[in-house]
Amino acid sequence: MSGYTTRLVTLRLGGFDYRIRALSDRQQFSDPNGAAERAGISSANWCLFGQVWPAGRVLAQAMSSFDVAGKRILELGCGLGLSSLVLNRRKADITASDHHPLAEEFLTYNAALNGLSVPAYLDISWTTPQPDLGKFDLIIASDVLYERGHAEQLSSLVSRHANAQAEVLITDPGRGNSGAFTTAMKAQGYAVDEVRSAFDDGDMPPYRGRLLSYRR
Repeated sequence: MSGYTTRLVTLRLGGFDYRIRALSDRQQFSDPNGAAERAGISSANWCLFGQVWPAGRVLAQAMSSFDVAGKRILELGCGLGLSSLVLNRRKADITASDHHPLAEEFLTYNAALNGLSVPAYLDISWTTPQPDLGKFDLIIASDVLYERGHAEQLSSLVSRHANAQAEVLITDPGRGNSGAFTTAMKAQGYAVDEVRSAFDDGDMPPYRGRLLSYRR
């Protein structure tokens, strides 16, 4: 692991302990071959995939009991792979995806740490069409609306890869871009159910964090 350092984090989710290898802090950066630069990932954003974010924990906890029977599921921006690993343990049909050059490596490592098989993984750029990706019954993501343009990119991807009766589940810490995403999803015929909740022990109502569920 040249160029950066890691740590192990243990999380209790759905009655199981998950050991997760994460980056040591938010100051880590290593791009010796320029893969991140070619993917459009800046040095400031490079470390974001490798953190255990509150929204990621909330999504993974939701996936520990969510009805996934018979559903083809796609996780967008999987990062360290926490939600995908929870679903993999439940024998769900899960495909993890990210565009960070190290995401698949960390997902593979974390699966092994927990005695799990490695979920299917795809390198997906939201702005590049993926004609072979197909359609999904459930699309999930956590804290992916952190830049203004992400709402349009994500909603366009959903329109290309969601089944007619698909559900989309997003955990958002309240960065301010979920409104634009909800508007775009309503234009596709989705109804939204918003549940505000604490993302950290110190959160106090009214909560900024929310679990956004879109159905049509």
